[in-house]
Amino acid sequence: MRFELQQAVDPYDFLPRQVAACDLQLQKYMAALPSREAEGAPRVAPTPVAVEAGARPRKAKTKKRSPNAPTFDLAAELRRAIGVDWLTIEGIHVMTAQTILAELGPDRSVFPTQSNFTSGLGLLPWRDISGGKVMAQRCRRVKHRVANALRLAAEALAHSDSYLGARYRHLRGQLGELKAVKAMARYLACLVYRLLTKGQAWVDRGSAEYEPKRKERELVALQRKATRMGMRLVAA
Repeated sequence: MRFELQQAVDPYDFLPRQVAACDLQLQKYMAALPSREAEGAPRVAPTPVAVEAGARPRKAKTKKRSPNAPTFDLAAELRRAIGVDWLTIEGIHVMTAQTILAELGPDRSVFPTQSNFTSGLGLLPWRDISGGKVMAQRCRRVKHRVANALRLAAEALAHSDSYLGARYRHLRGQLGELKAVKAMARYLACLVYRLLTKGQAWVDRGSAEYEPKRKERELVALQRKATRMGMRLVAA
């Protein structure tokens, strides 16, 4: 009996030592990366949000540390090596940012445009265009670890009280679960690229900021449809 218990305990003690060794090696690799600054425009300070009198200010959410995260401050090393803080984007956690850096590297010239970046990840649909008209469109079957990490980040927005969370829930209601996840993963990839190249900090404006814009877009679409039918919208 004691022998069997010892056999079960030995692997349990062995695996944490292996993980600690991997963390130490990762720390050495991160320390070897040069420090970078964001290209393009300087980082923009977050715009203060107006708060009504007597209302409580919206508290910033602190992201919980993953139990599988390295023991050292990986977030600080990522900010130093990348030049921007990807963790300011809702849904992007430290391991997601680490996956992006590990798979794509610090060289920003590999993807000259945002479309190249999303297309390389397989998040941009393939389109057959003839004469300026889209003849066919289908999803590209590309297996990429960064795309998978961004899909998981998109799914994490399902219950988020943020601008991105409201956007994902709207897409899910319009497109369904699978298409909404891919569409939101592509949008997150765009934010990652913009933050990296333009140096503009992402400010979470909350779900209340998304709803008026969504209603405004729907109203414009209804007005165009009514105009094509020779009708005019009248407020109730």
